[in-house]
Amino acid sequence: MESVKMAQMACPFLARTPVSALRQMSVSSANSASMSACPHALPAHSTPVAASAGGVMASVRQAAAAASLLESKSNRVAASTSTSALFKAAQSCPVFGHALAVQSVRRLGARQFHSATMAHTASIASTSTEQDMGRVPPRPFDAVPKPHSKPASASKKAAGAAKGVTEEPAPGGFNYDDFFKEQLERKHKDKSYRYFNNINRLAQLYPMAHTGTGEHVTVWCSNDYLGMSKHPEVVDAMKSTIDKYGAGAGGTRNIAGNAQLHLSLERELASLHNKDAALVFSSCFVANDATLSTLASKMPGCVLFSDSSNHASMIQGIRNSRAQKHVFKHNNLEHLESLLKQYDLSTPKIIAFESVYSMSGYIGHIKEIAALAKKYNAITFLDEVHAVGMYGETGAGVAEYIDGMDEMDIITGTLGKAYGVVGGYIAASASLIDMVRSYAPGFIFTTSLPPAVMSGALTAVRHLKTSPVERAGQQLHTRMLKSTLSDLGIPVVPNPSHIVPVLVGDAETAKSVSDELLHRFKIYVQSINYPTVAVGEERLRITPTPGHGPELMDGLVGALKTIWTERGLKTEADWMREGGKAGVGVVGGEMDQLVRAEDLKDMMDRAYPYALDTLSGKQAVKSA
Repeated sequence: MESVKMAQMACPFLARTPVSALRQMSVSSANSASMSACPHALPAHSTPVAASAGGVMASVRQAAAAASLLESKSNRVAASTSTSALFKAAQSCPVFGHALAVQSVRRLGARQFHSATMAHTASIASTSTEQDMGRVPPRPFDAVPKPHSKPASASKKAAGAAKGVTEEPAPGGFNYDDFFKEQLERKHKDKSYRYFNNINRLAQLYPMAHTGTGEHVTVWCSNDYLGMSKHPEVVDAMKSTIDKYGAGAGGTRNIAGNAQLHLSLERELASLHNKDAALVFSSCFVANDATLSTLASKMPGCVLFSDSSNHASMIQGIRNSRAQKHVFKHNNLEHLESLLKQYDLSTPKIIAFESVYSMSGYIGHIKEIAALAKKYNAITFLDEVHAVGMYGETGAGVAEYIDGMDEMDIITGTLGKAYGVVGGYIAASASLIDMVRSYAPGFIFTTSLPPAVMSGALTAVRHLKTSPVERAGQQLHTRMLKSTLSDLGIPVVPNPSHIVPVLVGDAETAKSVSDELLHRFKIYVQSINYPTVAVGEERLRITPTPGHGPELMDGLVGALKTIWTERGLKTEADWMREGGKAGVGVVGGEMDQLVRAEDLKDMMDRAYPYALDTLSGKQAVKSA
């Protein structure tokens, strides 16, 4: 009787079978049944009802008999060997087979379970090969189901029931599923629901990619700003490292995951930013969150001052610190100082801001904020995520370019954008780095980045320390695109950086324009909406790279011109008549590029064996 109850608990099919029938089946012969008759192993178009009664009943007898074998101590050894036909039959059922494995652990112990299932597990693992990846049907632009759509089949309901998910909550209980659907419906109604396109960037055809259908498109919005993800030196370094050290790091930095490559990369990053030390994290989101939350929570009475346009990672770190905070208006030094002066010099203070704000392209007031920090005894936290690799003589960021790096106390950066790999880091004094290393859960309790990633990042950082080629190409193409779009009246949010935001002003329209560029013109530019940008300031975010030469640029400009004309979208002049929006159409809103023309000319002269006809962006570069 115990085996019958066990079978009913393990298998949803047996759970619906009367106890009397199960009792009779548990003492019947199982040898006459075929393993393929298990109701859980039926083809997708079949159901237990449609299957022959004899086959279904036989499969139930197999499962019940296998459970009975486990009940008897004298038969437990036989049930765990490969000679047991009944055990093999029960294992063929994906539901009951799993239940048998669980029962084996509980009754026979982990050692016997390991020996009985090792061969079966190995055979499953051997089927996970590269060719399996190609069997996934291409579905790049499938519409996401609406929140209240019905399940595709009754089998999904049965699967949910098997996993303990109920369709209706108990009386008076919280309806979790309805809550999730309501939250999603809000996103759909305000047009802020996010759709992810299937984009597979091709290293040998950069900046091209293929969609899930294999169709080639040009990517114009990647954060692989300098194309370092496909750089031969980076790729070769990662390949050789994975051959030598394997795929994974093996543990946290404290347990087997602290390799020489991690230490070498941290020394290189500290040198890059002229700091005592550096610390690598799994991402810069984690770096920002962990550092701000750790420092502000540990320093007694600490007060945080955060720019209103700061990235979500910094906002999260400030929230997690539970310290007192003030949000100052974006790039508004007067507002910041009015807040700082409210506190005594003895009060610990952190000013957190960015060098390049990635959705607008604006540049933070680095030297001015450093002066305020010194005046009011605060420390500075500068996020250079969208600047490292791209600005400065060695690629250390905007602070290096304007000669303000030594005035920053903490600099954070990423390895996943201009450096083309993945990961984040902070650079600061030795004591501050050691404190974060010793107290930050986001650093301590997570597996460290794999050696191959460390090797690729280290190679990219060293390359961009000396090479001006990639920075020159990016800056040149940015100038060319901004100038051309401006001449056509297409509304580019004015800014001094490498970001080219094209203002649309409506979430649904921005998404529609992005879709048309992709499907009609084979150009991928992601639309950006709330909460990343304010409502009414929705935009396309374009990021020219060294690989986006004149021919590709002509294609993008032509596509945007066609869409703006056919749809009658607002031009720069239209926004001006309405009083301006997001800096577009504002009198006196024009901005010079941060990288001066003479500096770009110098980079070009050092980078290429040919000269420029002009830096205006109107003519292509001629070969020498």
